Amino acid sequence: MTTDLAIYDMDRTVTRHATYTPFLLHCAIRRAPWRLLLIPFVIASMLAYVGKLIDRGRLKEINHRLLLGQKRHPHELEPLVDSFADKTLASNIRPGAFKAIARDKAEGRRIVMATASYTLYADAIGKRLGFDDVIGTGSIIGLDARVHARIDGENCYGPAKLRMVTDWLGKSGLKRGHVRFYSDHASDAPVFEWADEAVAVNPHDRLARLAAERGWKVDDWG
Repeated sequence: MTTDLAIYDMDRTVTRHATYTPFLLHCAIRRAPWRLLLIPFVIASMLAYVGKLIDRGRLKEINHRLLLGQKRHPHELEPLVDSFADKTLASNIRPGAFKAIARDKAEGRRIVMATASYTLYADAIGKRLGFDDVIGTGSIIGLDARVHARIDGENCYGPAKLRMVTDWLGKSGLKRGHVRFYSDHASDAPVFEWADEAVAVNPHDRLARLAAERGWKVDDWG
């Protein structure tokens, strides 16, 4: 039996704003406010990324280390993750996302989040929204059972997101049916092309142009 899928990007698609840096700031403020003194180094790392001196994955690792620390036990992170997920649902979800999720569920689709954000906290947001699965950027868990400021595998962004989605599908035991994919950003073009139905949600300029060229649907989720 085939399974129809609805796959959602998270940041600026389901959410109004990005979540990664706000998550790290949320953790720093609640657990170690002194880490806010390191924000100039966070800004420097962002400038290094803009200058193409480091890639997005390395940027994440650096900022994780600066604002959250090199190693943290999951028990330390759990209340921070939960409070951030609750805050996100209360103030950072697009109204149209709730409607789309409800519609896709009513159609019998399996609801999947595919995000460049860390599954460390994206899982908690996804569960609260009713997602069946979350595919995201993993964190290395060391032999000490602590979450390290290192990415496990690939950063779930661009072509890597498609690889991770298809890898998940292959391991899931599901037989692919109709795939609907939602995102706000042109970096997700590989997944848009792979999907049967592409929906550009509140697209930025580059994606809006690409959607017009390819005939993809454009939605405004507010």
